[in-house]
Amino acid sequence: TDGKNTSTVTGPDGKYKIKIKAGVQRLGVLTFTSGVMEEAIEGRTEINFRFGVRAGENQAVAKEEVQPGDESINTGYSHIKRKEAALDMDKIDGTNKKYASYSTIYDMIEREVSGVKRSGNGFIIRDSKDFFGSVPALLVVDGTYVDDISGIKPTEVQSIEVLKGASASMYGSRGYGGVIIIKTRIKN
Repeated sequence: TDGKNTSTVTGPDGKYKIKIKAGVQRLGVLTFTSGVMEEAIEGRTEINFRFGVRAGENQAVAKEEVQPGDESINTGYSHIKRKEAALDMDKIDGTNKKYASYSTIYDMIEREVSGVKRSGNGFIIRDSKDFFGSVPALLVVDGTYVDDISGIKPTEVQSIEVLKGASASMYGSRGYGGVIIIKTRIKN
């Protein structure tokens, strides 16, 4: 507040609460990725900070992402056009009828994505290892971390994105072995 440090931190959902003394003009935040950002208080009781986005840029990106016919990929932070991605990843479009011939989702992923091997109820991507042995890929289904995907039929899959190497780093240590992101078709 007005250039003075406080001990306020955000919760796990990114939200914060802070009591401001009378007469304080500006509120600032510090992040590792965006540095210091400040806002004039101007009588507001709620101030939302947006990181990694220049003013006006967010709306333009959102419009580009939803253009019909463009294939987008989930980077974990956002969706971007596949042709603009500089990531080590593979994508399966589950709406393609050729994938309906697979008997299990495990067969579908193992046969369609290079460098992926099945291991129990999970996958090992590119022989990911640590001191204790192989490191399984993190499985994410419709935004939720799961341990087992055997209940998902290939015909229920909208898309599968496999993040390898540094492209999985946004998932932290859980993404060390890679990440498999599965989006299912919405059931009515």
